Amino acid sequence: MGDRVSVLVVGAGLAGLSSAMFLAQRGVDVLLVERRSGTSPFPRAVGQNQRTMELLGFGGVADAVRACGPAATGFRVRIAASLRGPAFKEAVHDDVVADAGALSPAVWGMAGQDKAEPVLRQRAEELGAQLRFGIELVSFAEDATGLTAVLRERGGELTREVRADYLVAADGARSGVREALGVNRHGPGGLSHNINMIFDADLSELIDHERPTLHIVRNGQVAGVFAPVDTVNGRHLFSTSYDPDKGHSPADFTPGRCTELIRTLTELPELEVRIRAVQPWEMAAAVADRFRVGRVLLAGDAAKVTPPIGGFGGNTAIGDAFDLAWKLAAVLDGSAGPGLLDSYDAERRSIAERVVAESLRLRDTREFSSPGKDTEKISEQVPEQVSEQQKAIELTLGFRYRSDAVLTEDADPADAEDPYEPTGRPGFRAPHVWLRNRDSEQVSTVDLFGRGFVLLSGVTGGFWTDAAKQVAANLGVAVRTHLIGMELTDTDGRFHPRYGIDTSGASLVRPDGVVAWRSAAAPDNPVRTLSHVLTAVLARESEDGASAPRRAKAVASE
Repeated sequence: MGDRVSVLVVGAGLAGLSSAMFLAQRGVDVLLVERRSGTSPFPRAVGQNQRTMELLGFGGVADAVRACGPAATGFRVRIAASLRGPAFKEAVHDDVVADAGALSPAVWGMAGQDKAEPVLRQRAEELGAQLRFGIELVSFAEDATGLTAVLRERGGELTREVRADYLVAADGARSGVREALGVNRHGPGGLSHNINMIFDADLSELIDHERPTLHIVRNGQVAGVFAPVDTVNGRHLFSTSYDPDKGHSPADFTPGRCTELIRTLTELPELEVRIRAVQPWEMAAAVADRFRVGRVLLAGDAAKVTPPIGGFGGNTAIGDAFDLAWKLAAVLDGSAGPGLLDSYDAERRSIAERVVAESLRLRDTREFSSPGKDTEKISEQVPEQVSEQQKAIELTLGFRYRSDAVLTEDADPADAEDPYEPTGRPGFRAPHVWLRNRDSEQVSTVDLFGRGFVLLSGVTGGFWTDAAKQVAANLGVAVRTHLIGMELTDTDGRFHPRYGIDTSGASLVRPDGVVAWRSAAAPDNPVRTLSHVLTAVLARESEDGASAPRRAKAVASE
């Protein structure tokens, strides 16, 4: 373990592992420490939406993550009094993903956290990240030139100091780093106390092996959520709640008690059950008041916690990781000013607020966690899966960022748009458009993003290539250009209307696939314009010392 690293990541959940992976991919010297001995054995945070799969594709692991979970099509939610009993309501995922190709080249994934984390870990190590398990953070202190962190082997007495430029706190909902910083959280807070049980049992007569199903079970004796983990080996998950106000505690869930609950929900009184793990967890909803404090950035559950309904938690954690990774890398290599990191708080905290609000809304319509309620009446309140997914698609693909790293061109207050009708405006995700390369192979505009800045223009915008080269030489910021209609062909004629530019205009897309700025037509001075834009977006000081964001907005349409 080196004594000096560029970035120290604390925590090896989805946020921490993906942070280490994305940082290492950009050549950043990164060390991750995790107090546990390994990754999570629990299949929490199941499912990767299209936006997450785009980001994982940028990291080179989308196919591997998709392969370790069931197919997304055919996924079913079933509400019943037991696994054996008839369903009061079912919702199938087929219709939702049927036209997903119109939104993104990425395909949904259905991997659980227990399967996805090892993939992220392996990729991070392949890229050169140092990952150390069984190591805990004792303390940290920031000074003018970096951070000093004290690390200790868990259960041991020996400590060692590590210097880092920045620290990524991905240490979970009870983040010790966040508490040490004194960052408060807002929101409802704790919502319920729950127990996850991982167990092995032969349930082949009750489970549809061809269609992955999430079972919502409620009757007078037991209530909760059941899902297969590994149908080949007969491993499953059951999650239920308990009430501390009634004197209940995790200690009540002995192997015998867990076996009794499992036999009740399966209606198999003689079922042989082998309890593998029992873990208490708290359903909560809260967002940190700040995502950045000096050289420390909060990510994943350390930054926000949200109910699992809707599947936003793990997806948002990976989104946090990609955002902070490209920004940290840019600051560390000198292509951006430290002020760029302020946009991490502005952009990702707004996303956190939105996903927590949506998860709470969904929870209110799916109040199923306590036994003794009328299951049929409650099932009537559950919204159709298609409706839920349509709202989730707007939240995950139609989001809008507002920060100094985006040069907005209007005062439109909308924080989201219909991704089926994208506008290409700055702050929104760059629209997916199918193109053809010179070998007649199909390529999405999304496939062009993920590494550095990309400038897209049309057939009469060849001057943008020279402008980008000059700006790169002056600022040391690489910008790849693509002329749509030249090396890439817009066979359906959708590129220009979706990006809102003519054949001489340009759209500047950030490494995360978000439009940073656009010019509908050719400006008078492309070099000067692009230079001011990048100076502003990357929080660089302009040559005359003027405020870069204000100056860039003033010349954005020159």
